[in-house]
Amino acid sequence: MNDLNAIHQPVLLEECVGLIAPALRNPGSVVVDCTLGLAGHACAVLAAAPQAHLIGIDRDAEALALATERIRDAGFADRFTPVHAAFDQFGDVLAERGIAHVQAAFMDLGLSSLQIDETDRGFSYAHDSPLDMRMDTGQSLTARAVLASYDVERLTWIFRTYGEERFARPIARAIVRSREEEPLVSSGQLDRLVDGVVPRAHRAPGNPAKRVFQALRIEVNGELDKLAGTLPQIALHLAVGGRLVVESYHSLEDKTVKSFMNQGLHADVPVGLPVIPDEDQPFFEPLTRGAIKADPRELAINPRAASVRLRAVALSRPIPPRFIKRFTQAAQADDTYRAGIGR
Repeated sequence: MNDLNAIHQPVLLEECVGLIAPALRNPGSVVVDCTLGLAGHACAVLAAAPQAHLIGIDRDAEALALATERIRDAGFADRFTPVHAAFDQFGDVLAERGIAHVQAAFMDLGLSSLQIDETDRGFSYAHDSPLDMRMDTGQSLTARAVLASYDVERLTWIFRTYGEERFARPIARAIVRSREEEPLVSSGQLDRLVDGVVPRAHRAPGNPAKRVFQALRIEVNGELDKLAGTLPQIALHLAVGGRLVVESYHSLEDKTVKSFMNQGLHADVPVGLPVIPDEDQPFFEPLTRGAIKADPRELAINPRAASVRLRAVALSRPIPPRFIKRFTQAAQADDTYRAGIGR
C-alpha cells in the first residue's frame, strides 16, 4: 500500500480524529464515513477508537475497493463495513443494516486524492482527457453531455452558481457556439475555450478554467443537492451526544454546512423573547469555534488543504418535533439546494 499512502494525504487528520473519537468510547459505537475515499481518515479513526465499528460509504467503486484493501491491511477489517452508494443514501444504508442511531458521522467533501490524480475522467484541466467527471462511473450524466445539451441559460446558471464565475454568460455562449462546429469532448478543449473568453486583465491567480471545471463537476455529480439532503438525514440518525464533523473545500459547500448547523445552534425564537421554551432551545453544541483552517505547517506538507473549512457539532439533546419534520422533508426533497437558493 505504499503507493496509496503516497497518493493520499488526509487533510486536518489530527483535528478530525480529535473531534470524532470522543463519541466512540463505548463498545458497539458506530461511525459513518460518508466519503470514504482512500480511507486515510477512516484508518486513523479506527486506530483511535478500538471499540468502534466504521461504515464507509463511497460512490466511486475504484476508491471503495482500494480503501477496503487498505483497511484490511491495517488490521481493521472486522470493524469495517464498505458500502457502494452516494452519501445521500445515508438513511437507507443504516436501515438496511438495522441501525437506528450512530455516534458519529464524518464528511470530507469534494474530490478524493485518487480522482484529482486520475488522468482519464476529466476532473482536472492539468491533463487533456475525456470530459467525464463522474464520481460514480455507473451513472449516465457526464460533463460531455452537459456541455452538449444544456442551453445558454442553464450553463450560465451552473457556472455562476456552482463556480461563482464572473464571466459565466460569455463562457456559456462560447460553448454553445463552439459545439455547433465541433463537439466538446476533452478537458483540453474546454480549457482552451475558457482561456479564449476570460479577459486577461480580469483573471484571478491560477488557471481561468478552474471555476468552470468545479461547476461542471458539481452539476454532473449533484454534489450540493446531495449535501443539502444528506445533512438532515445524518442529524435524524445521530444519538444524543453524537457528532457531525464536516470538511468543506469551497464556499458553497461551507455555506450549506454552516447554514444547516446554525439551525440547531441557536434558539428558534424572536430576538428579545424573555423566556425560551424548552422545545425552542438549541439542540446542537458547537465543537469548533467557527471553521478550523489548515495552519502553515499543514499547508507546507499538503497544499490541497489551502481551502479547507472544518466544522463540527454534537447533538446535545433530542431534536424537537418540528425540526424532525423539517429535516425529514429536506432529506426527501429533490433538488434541495436549487430550491433553497431560488432557482
